[in-house]
Amino acid sequence: MDFDLFFKAIPNVVSVDLPSTISHIKMAPSERVKMIEENGYDINSVRKAAVMMLFYPKNDITHLLLIIRNSYPGVHSSQIAFPGGKVEDIDFDLKQTALRETHEEIGVHPNDIHVIRDFSSIYIPPSNFLVYPFLGVSQTELTFSLQEEEVAGIIELPLSTLLDDSIINIKNLETSYSKLIEVPVFQIHEHTVWGATAMMLSELKDVLKMVL
Repeated sequence: MDFDLFFKAIPNVVSVDLPSTISHIKMAPSERVKMIEENGYDINSVRKAAVMMLFYPKNDITHLLLIIRNSYPGVHSSQIAFPGGKVEDIDFDLKQTALRETHEEIGVHPNDIHVIRDFSSIYIPPSNFLVYPFLGVSQTELTFSLQEEEVAGIIELPLSTLLDDSIINIKNLETSYSKLIEVPVFQIHEHTVWGATAMMLSELKDVLKMVL
């Protein structure tokens, strides 16, 4: 999609009623659906994190940035994600967390990102994180400087690909819930996006389809 058209339409996202669980459930493993519907977590004991769903122009075409996390001992090793991370004491709000972590992980300065709005939070049981996504837009083409300890690579996803339903599939995956279960995924070439990132992508996609 042409970036100028996208940029003119994206402020309309502010007035949309977020579909929240309706969108999240579309891409949730069946074992998580009940927990999502019931908000099955203790808000007082969760750890909080924030991520940035960052759109930007590349050759005048709208793209969304995803990162490939490094391999490490942990539940999110090597997964596809949005740039972001846990709240630190220096952050005065969740938006600041998303901007700071984005700067640290991919080198994009907060001054280059216009934050449009927050999206629905999502709970990640294996790590006990409640994650708050933010939609941000850069008006200029970006260059990235990756934090090598955290980020193994990036995926520059054209918006037209995200909006294409043919990238949604079902795969048998090993998860924290089961050795091998059927999981809805976004299949982006050789990259499989599932879990919390897929659920956030699902709400983002549904909202964008309302305004574009």
